Amino acid sequence: MTGPLPVSAFMTLALHDPQWGFYSAREPIGTRGAFITAPEISQIFGELLGLWCVQVWRDQGRPAKPRLVELGPGRGTLMSDALRALRGAPDFLETLEVVLVESSPALEEAQRANLFGAAVPVYWVRQWSEMTRDRPLFLLANEFLDVLPVRQFVMTERGWCERVVVESIDALGFALSPVPVPLVTPARRGTPAPGAIYEISAAAEALVEDTSKAVAAQGGGALFIDYGHAGEGFGDTLQAVTEHRPVDILANPGGADISAHVDFAAVAESACRGGSRVWGPVAQGQFLHALGIDVRASRLAAADPAHAPDIEAAVTRLTAPEEMGRLFRVLALTPAGASMPPGF
Repeated sequence: MTGPLPVSAFMTLALHDPQWGFYSAREPIGTRGAFITAPEISQIFGELLGLWCVQVWRDQGRPAKPRLVELGPGRGTLMSDALRALRGAPDFLETLEVVLVESSPALEEAQRANLFGAAVPVYWVRQWSEMTRDRPLFLLANEFLDVLPVRQFVMTERGWCERVVVESIDALGFALSPVPVPLVTPARRGTPAPGAIYEISAAAEALVEDTSKAVAAQGGGALFIDYGHAGEGFGDTLQAVTEHRPVDILANPGGADISAHVDFAAVAESACRGGSRVWGPVAQGQFLHALGIDVRASRLAAADPAHAPDIEAAVTRLTAPEEMGRLFRVLALTPAGASMPPGF
């Protein structure tokens, strides 16, 4: 590393460096990885999201040639579960194509194995910017926005100064840029006290705005599901995780997943600028209950009584307020004239 790096640049290198980045050459998800996501907890999660897309498609008059896109598809578990549920909607599958946006070669390999023999064409691209915008878009993004780089600014007596990562003789550390930045923070944040930290994810806001433009122009719908906040107050939400436990962010670059809580107010404003209608955010627990997670769990338990306790535990983990049910939020986008999507 040469010279101070903004936190956003440090995140990008630590996660995506072609040789040493966390996502470049390892499988980060699962019991052997850094964390477990909702699709790995229960098959019901992906099934419900797939059926959500079908209902939104039908509510919009069954537009031809829908494209189902997933951002950051992990090991392909969510998409595999969604496509299994979609067997009950052959009208949707008839002209459907699936696109997975994945930057990690290791994860793409796992996805190809999980989706081998899929009933619809499946394609891979490295970046969202590679997507064409010529078909109705149905987009799923579960725990994707949180790993997009954030810039951090600290309120000092000089004003807002950007937080940077610096290299000393034997370790990395945080420092502040000596020149203040003329930031104007949203009124909802309130008045910053000395030492307050303000986070901005320009990448997340730009991606959501671009998605919104595609949905507004071509039809379809998008779901963004992530842990986050309502955009009020200030605070440092940057965190690093490895082997399912928190670790020092700077201790082992490339050896841990680094993320930050999503500012849902900011991404909702970005979506509005893109021209689509914004729904939510609502709590993940509320959303999944509204989609029928309890009914689906009961049917699975009845079909496999030996695993009923595991199925119940998974539903609790996904929906209980003290688990993932309240911290995780769901934001949806539809064309301006579309009816309210399921779950909202």
